Amino acid sequence: MNSNKALLVIDMQKGSFTPKTPRFDTEGVVARINTLAALFRQNGWPVVIIQHDGTGTGEFEKNNWDWELLDELQTEPTDTLLDKYANDVFYRSQLRELLTAWGTQELLITGCATDFCVEATIQSALAKDYNITVVADGHTTGDQPHLPAQKVIEHYNWVWQNMIPTKGNIRVEDFETITKNIDSKENENTTIS
Repeated sequence: MNSNKALLVIDMQKGSFTPKTPRFDTEGVVARINTLAALFRQNGWPVVIIQHDGTGTGEFEKNNWDWELLDELQTEPTDTLLDKYANDVFYRSQLRELLTAWGTQELLITGCATDFCVEATIQSALAKDYNITVVADGHTTGDQPHLPAQKVIEHYNWVWQNMIPTKGNIRVEDFETITKNIDSKENENTTIS
C-alpha cells in the first residue's frame, strides 16, 4: 500500500469510556471518526486503529474488556491494528515503520485522550516532520480537576494551531471542513480520470 496520508484513531477503548471516566461528546466523536475512516477507506488511504496495551500493569491488558475497542467504533479488516505502550503512539510501536513503508507524510489525528495520548502523539509526530491535521472535534477527554473537558479540548486545539512548524506543518480543522476537502478532492479525481 502506498499512501501519502493516514488516519490515526487513538485509544477508543472501552476502559477509557466508563461511567467513572465520562468523555466529552463521545457519541459525536465516534460518529465523526467513523465517517472519516469510511472516507479514508474509499480513497485507499490507511486507517490505523491504535490500542493502548498495558500488559503487566493490570489495566488495558491485551484481550481484556477494557482493552477492547468501543462497540460503536466501526472497523474493517483492511484497517491496521497497532498496539501502543506509552502516551506517544510512536514509542516502541511499529507506527514509524508502517508510515515509512506506505510513503506517508500526512497524518490525520483523532482519538482519546486529548491531553494525554493525542497530545503526546501530535508533539512526537511534529518532531518527526510529519504534516499533521488535528480533527478539532474528533478527539475527546474527561473533566480535569481544574478544567472541564470542553475547555481542555478548546485549549489544546488553540495550542496546536499556534505551534512552531518543523519541516512538516500542523493545522487544526473541524470535521465538516475536512470532509468537504476530501469530498472535493475525490470529485476532482473522478472528473480528471
